[in-house]
Amino acid sequence: MLFLVAAATLVPAAQASAAGGRWLWPVTGPVIRAFDPPASPYGSGHRGIDIAAPSGTVVVAPTAGTVAFAGAVGGYLFLTIDHGGGLSSTYSWVLGLSVRKGDVVTSGEPIALSGGGHPGDTVPSLHFGVKLNGAYVDPMLYLRSADLTSIIRLAPLPPGYP
Repeated sequence: MLFLVAAATLVPAAQASAAGGRWLWPVTGPVIRAFDPPASPYGSGHRGIDIAAPSGTVVVAPTAGTVAFAGAVGGYLFLTIDHGGGLSSTYSWVLGLSVRKGDVVTSGEPIALSGGGHPGDTVPSLHFGVKLNGAYVDPMLYLRSADLTSIIRLAPLPPGYP
């Protein structure tokens, strides 16, 4: 069973207006865990969204930028892209990297392969985060409206239906 989760706007609109919901989705899939900002910089919360995707799915850059980090932390692969203007995006627990630190990427360019999601997750996913001036913000504010045409199918009307 798949769920679509709508995340609430949790930062002032002025902070997120730079992107205006124009970024590509890094993978196609439903959001299975929404953004849940921590009360303090080191508090508990969920600093991004989890997008369900089979392990090994190609992850693309949602917009142009420069790779600021690509490598292992604690035995897991992570990636950060600097988009300029204090804006960066993060990709966590990926299976493989297609870019290296310093690479310039364009919107839609493959950057990684998705992994299993957070350690212990049962549904594979990509953890996608966005930071504005060093603080995590809701990634949904930056992503385009999802294209549902590939997942919605209309059923034919029964005979005699008005």
